[in-house]
Amino acid sequence: MPKPANRRKTVFGRLFPLYLLLLTACVPSQARIYDDFIIVKATDVDTPSSLAHKYLNDPTKDWLISEFNDIKTVDAGQELIIPLRPFDKGGLKVNGYQTVPVLAYHGFSKDSPGKMTVTEASFEAQMKYLMENGYHVISLDQLMDFLEFKEQIPEKSVVITIDNGLSSFSDIAFPILKKFGLTATLFVYTDFIDTDKALSWKQINNLSKKGFDIQCKTKTHRNLTKRKKKESFKEYFESLEKEISYPKTLIKQKLNKECSYFAYPYGATNNLAVAILIKQGYRAAFTVKRASNPCFVDRYRIHRSVIYGDYDIERFKKNLSVFNKTKLK
Repeated sequence: MPKPANRRKTVFGRLFPLYLLLLTACVPSQARIYDDFIIVKATDVDTPSSLAHKYLNDPTKDWLISEFNDIKTVDAGQELIIPLRPFDKGGLKVNGYQTVPVLAYHGFSKDSPGKMTVTEASFEAQMKYLMENGYHVISLDQLMDFLEFKEQIPEKSVVITIDNGLSSFSDIAFPILKKFGLTATLFVYTDFIDTDKALSWKQINNLSKKGFDIQCKTKTHRNLTKRKKKESFKEYFESLEKEISYPKTLIKQKLNKECSYFAYPYGATNNLAVAILIKQGYRAAFTVKRASNPCFVDRYRIHRSVIYGDYDIERFKKNLSVFNKTKLK
């Protein structure tokens, strides 16, 4: 009878081929794995999405593979590098820097445009343009991770925001966003909710459950930079505190979610409003200054470009700057 040590060797010898088979099954063939990246040789069925799913466990990170290797499609036999860590935080390059446009919409209509009202056809054409031209719609959390040098985002990133909470969003914009697989952030002022032309709390709750981000735009939509007639500074200060804190508390009660972002009514702010926002724990705040956002933008004065109802697709495209070139001497 074999000794215990010999028995272990005999059992291991029988199981070793099975161990190798399982190991081979877990690690895809023709892959060289390093600490920061994986080198693979693509097959005839591989795509950036399938490779991202296989190696990064997330098919939506196909852009990481495409941007690192400067490709749009994959050819059989092509050697590719799969980055395992961000390689371009902040979007800073020798010849310039990445910027992120944040689009701001208000109302929507079937076929009657207005200054703050975009028609169904125009909004669909704009979303279609984004999808067909390689833009990636990202969340505010992703934007902030980019601004804080925590994560990398796609080179052609854009944020979609909707102000005030008009009911036309649910009737017109939501089906279009759903059609293209897109989402958006809704900045609502809470006194408006459940009124005649506004979304209801029930609708907002449903939108939140479907992946739409609900954030704050004061209680009453007052201009935070202007004191009312005969309003003392004490009354003005207390009013600003309530305008900023109340919607955060109410949304927590109604939706069981924390608000981290704030949109200034009329895009207007001052140092006092910013100080209160910081005190109340907001991560960032948004104006309506028409510009795209580099990594060094003021976190409490982030730019947004309002999309007006009379914009054709050419004027829309002018609000999508994603890179600012610098002149080299």
